[in-house]
Amino acid sequence: MAMNSCTHGQGIAQGEKFGWGWVSRWRKEMAMRKTWFLILGLLCGGGGVKSATADGPLEIEGKVTHGYATNNGVRLHYASLGEGPLVVMVHGFPDCWLTWRDQMPALARTHRVVAMDLRGYNLSDRPVGDEHYDMRVLIEDVAAVIRAHGRDRAVVVGHDWGGAIAWSFAMAHPEMTEKLVVLNLPHPRGISRELARNSEQQRNSAYARNFQQPGAHTNLTAAGLAFWVKDPAAKTRYLEAFGRSDFNAMLAYYRRNYPREPYAEDTSPVVKVQCPVLLIHGLKDKALLHPALNGTWEWVAKDLTLVTTPDADHWVQQDAADLVTRSIVAWLGR
Repeated sequence: MAMNSCTHGQGIAQGEKFGWGWVSRWRKEMAMRKTWFLILGLLCGGGGVKSATADGPLEIEGKVTHGYATNNGVRLHYASLGEGPLVVMVHGFPDCWLTWRDQMPALARTHRVVAMDLRGYNLSDRPVGDEHYDMRVLIEDVAAVIRAHGRDRAVVVGHDWGGAIAWSFAMAHPEMTEKLVVLNLPHPRGISRELARNSEQQRNSAYARNFQQPGAHTNLTAAGLAFWVKDPAAKTRYLEAFGRSDFNAMLAYYRRNYPREPYAEDTSPVVKVQCPVLLIHGLKDKALLHPALNGTWEWVAKDLTLVTTPDADHWVQQDAADLVTRSIVAWLGR
């Protein structure tokens, strides 16, 4: 299975050709899969979602240390815990570093775990201009967090948009990617294939296209974006985090990276991921349909481990927190 490692330039070239934006579409799809109508209803006006009454801090908040990395003048917030080999965790849309609160303590027993806020979100900077949210820039944000800890490599863990960034980072920076863990975000080629061939996937991605429309961010509210957070104490924190976030920046990910119709399957030369990959997918996700997982082994040069759970939705790290934590811990300890 050996092949030449892709260079940074090769990874970017492939990304530009097949469009990193479909990954953003997946995350929208993920949000959408809860139910297409519920999400639209919540995002458009935000009514019906109450703020949680639990105001106490989450347990994880008393354990982590906060810090910042910088990429070309943009400050990127992260929360860290533990010591050892570096694990960088990257959230998706709409989310923040707290999405990893159930996984961080267990991973921190053997690793230094760093959960970042994507640019535009929560405590990270929110630069103005869609060019600041190009996938090439987002990749370098992860690199900046790794370098901020004095390391040259890391295990990269991503969910949704964070998963898209993680796949892209591994292809662009194989020399910096020790291992790769991706939650509910199929490989970009799998997504490309399903968007081109699968009418159900096309229908389920409609909301993402809406996010590309001018002024779409004005229909978003913190309450609407937090619709998926089930824990009352966590919901309070999410409402605060989204209140600090820039909704226009969130949708810039879609405008900058999401492909336009007509969808076309990627036929560019394959740049294989050069590290072991753990792929975890909640099968109830109707935004990112599981047929996109088929063929992933064709795009990975090392071993691929696939874990699926029939009872979890898009936010598998919350819906099946224990399974996800145990799977990552066991896989990293092999």
